[in-house]
Amino acid sequence: QAQFVESGGGLVQPGGSLRLSCVGSGFTMAYYVIGWFRQAPGKEREGISCLDNRGGSTYYANSVAGRFTISGDNAKNTVYLQMSSLKPEDTAVYYCARCRVVGDNILSTPGELWGQGTQVTVSS
Repeated sequence: QAQFVESGGGLVQPGGSLRLSCVGSGFTMAYYVIGWFRQAPGKEREGISCLDNRGGSTYYANSVAGRFTISGDNAKNTVYLQMSSLKPEDTAVYYCARCRVVGDNILSTPGELWGQGTQVTVSS
């Protein structure tokens, strides 16, 4: 079964940057669409970015477009999320999972096993 381990979160000031990493196991990321999701306190988990490792296409939610960049290293079975110009509203636990894009929505694969996530806190 596909499993994910996220890392790279931390405390950063508004306007700062972080790079998150997601290492997959139990499957080969190169054959899948992998995405990042986040869940802020009291809110539902939302999909923010997807990378189609088969062809390189990328997708972003409006809330992060132009500030976040998703990329992958198939040799390391790893997907990254470079986050720049961070805002307090980006504070959340960030997860990765296999994803799909339906219209303007980034959704996870049904039944996906979620990892522990990595906490990102944007605060001065």
